[in-house]
Amino acid sequence: MIVVACPGQGSQTPGFLSPWLELPGVAEQLAAYSEAAEVDLLLHGTESDADTIRDTRIAQPLIVAASLITAQVLTERAGRRADGVAGHSVGELAAVVGAGVIDATDAMRLVGIRGRAMADAAAQTPTGMSAVLGGDEEAVLARLAELDLTPANYNVAGQIVAAGALPALAELAAEPVRGSRVMPLQVAGAFHTAYMAPAVETLREAVTGVATSDPEIALWSNRDGARVTDGADALARIVTQVSSPVRWDLCMASFAQDGITGFIEVAPAGALVGMAKRGLRGVPNVAVKTPDDLDAAVALLNGEAA
Repeated sequence: MIVVACPGQGSQTPGFLSPWLELPGVAEQLAAYSEAAEVDLLLHGTESDADTIRDTRIAQPLIVAASLITAQVLTERAGRRADGVAGHSVGELAAVVGAGVIDATDAMRLVGIRGRAMADAAAQTPTGMSAVLGGDEEAVLARLAELDLTPANYNVAGQIVAAGALPALAELAAEPVRGSRVMPLQVAGAFHTAYMAPAVETLREAVTGVATSDPEIALWSNRDGARVTDGADALARIVTQVSSPVRWDLCMASFAQDGITGFIEVAPAGALVGMAKRGLRGVPNVAVKTPDDLDAAVALLNGEAA
């Protein structure tokens, strides 16, 4: 079983879409996605600087568009889809398209709304996120509770992302749990926490009337790592995950339990493959960052790579 993984916010880098525009039809596809999301993806994927594309309103549509394009090109070249798909945070919108639950235009419209709603929610109260690397997990969680911080992402063993008020995050960094280090993340607010409740309501209204189909391939939810078999449920989970922790650790546990034999991360790739190397030891993986990585991904998808 080969799994395609779609990355979340923070994986974008300036100009990362430029090499993809050399492929036939990609510029036209990006133009259509830009219209749906109400964001100039051509501009921001090629010319905008790091600060600009860090903006939640821009970053989220940019990442989902890149994943959709990469997955489509990979499928066309391989002559088949992957056996399963999952997405980290906003990457779940690309994942449900890959599973055939909703179409790409609806996904791009929703991610545009999601990005704007989350940015607006973040602007109400100064909050942030920090990665806690290492340390005993129980001790880390106890320290977060003590500071009224939320464990927003469980990425892999030894890596939890804390989210909440900026003074509390500063206190965590000043006095970390023994054996851990705290790394502030360049995000606009405490995503996947109760601070995002207004964005949940906006997105819940936005998905009304969106046509869904049941997944055509395996689809795992980053809310709890469960396999999702109902299309309406998959879309409902995307709404509620805006204010719920991302359990990528449980997704990887499910991948292992289901016996995956290969892991491909679509653009803008790198972070999830890094986690897979730790959490899925021995499973071949490919990070598709540029079109030059497609041959390796096609080989893995078609069983030609060890």
